[in-house]
Amino acid sequence: MRKRQAKKRPLLPDPRFNDQLVTRFVNMMMWDGKKSIAFKIFYDAMDIIEEKKQDDEKTALEIWKEGLSNVMPHVEVRSRRVGGATFQIPSQIRPDRKISIAMKWLISYSRKRNEKTMAAKLAGESMAAAKEEGAAVKKRLDTHKMAEANKAFSHFRF
Repeated sequence: MRKRQAKKRPLLPDPRFNDQLVTRFVNMMMWDGKKSIAFKIFYDAMDIIEEKKQDDEKTALEIWKEGLSNVMPHVEVRSRRVGGATFQIPSQIRPDRKISIAMKWLISYSRKRNEKTMAAKLAGESMAAAKEEGAAVKKRLDTHKMAEANKAFSHFRF
């Protein structure tokens, strides 16, 4: 390899929860470098979850984290050409990639919801994910089914 791997930049924890995972999520959600707006959306979503939640023993941040872990895939399929045919090969995912895929899915399916504000959409999708339902969790289940169906091709792994 000619180029070295890029160094991981340390993330600053967010001001309210003092959590690096929140900053990473907000960075993914941010559009056009508008970080303060992205933080406001996230914190508003946390306030909405705090109002709507049923059980009192969990905080809004814990509900969001549980939703995120319910969306995380454990395997994914990668396309690989073998002798003219393309096979979907299931492979394990690195832990940091699991988190980023889960965040991407949570954000994208939040944006597709039909509530009024992005904060409400994000709150709704996070709460649905915490209860093992919602579009993002369905995406994870579909990914796992696809990997299970293509298990026969796992000997082509790179």
